Amino acid sequence: MSIKTKRILMSLCGVIICAISVGVFKIAALGVDPFQTLMAGLDKLIPIDFGTLYVIVNLLLLTFSLIVDRHNIGIATFINLFLLGYITDFTYGFLQTVIVEPSMPVRAICLAVGILVICFGSALYMTADLGVSTYDAVAIVMSRKWKLMQFQYCRILTDVVCVVLGVVLFLLAGGTWGLAPTIAGVGTIITAFFMGPVIEFFNRKVARPMLNGK
Repeated sequence: MSIKTKRILMSLCGVIICAISVGVFKIAALGVDPFQTLMAGLDKLIPIDFGTLYVIVNLLLLTFSLIVDRHNIGIATFINLFLLGYITDFTYGFLQTVIVEPSMPVRAICLAVGILVICFGSALYMTADLGVSTYDAVAIVMSRKWKLMQFQYCRILTDVVCVVLGVVLFLLAGGTWGLAPTIAGVGTIITAFFMGPVIEFFNRKVARPMLNGK
C-alpha cells in the first residue's frame, strides 16, 4: 500500500473515530471541546439536524480559508466537513437507545472513553497530514498569515470565543444555567488543556508506526 493511500485511509478513519467520540461526549453531557460547544449552542437554537448544521457552519469557515489562505485545506478538510456531523448525529442517536438516562458514574466513564477515542482519532488524522479542519485553519491563519500572536494563543482565543458564544446561544435558545455544563463543563476543560500529551502518545505508539510501516 502506497504512503498516499495510507494517508487517505488514516484521515478517513481518524475523522470517523473523532465523530464517534463527539457522540460519546454528548451522552456524557459533561462538556465537549470548544468548537463543539459552539455547535451545541447553534444546534439548540437552529431547528435543523446536527449533521446539516455542521456542514453549513464548516462551509462558511471553508470559504474564509479559501479567500484568506488555502494552504491548510486538503482532502482531510473535506472528509471532516461532510462526514463528521452526520456520523456524530448517528452515534448520539444510537447511544441514546443503548444508554438510557445514564448515572453520573456512567457519564464519567463515557467522558473518559470519549477523550481517549478523540485523541486516538486526532492522532491518525494529524499524522496523515492531508489538511486540517476548517476550524483549526482559523487559528493557523491568525498566527502564520496575520502574525497576530503565537499559534497557541490564537487557538486559546478562538476556543474561548467558541465557548462563550456556544453558552450564550444555548441560553438564548431556552437552555438554563444549570444545564450549561453539559456543553461547557469539565470535558471542555480537559479537552482544551490535556488532549495534547495523549494525542502525542498515540502519535508515537500508533499513528507514526502505522504510516511508516513499523
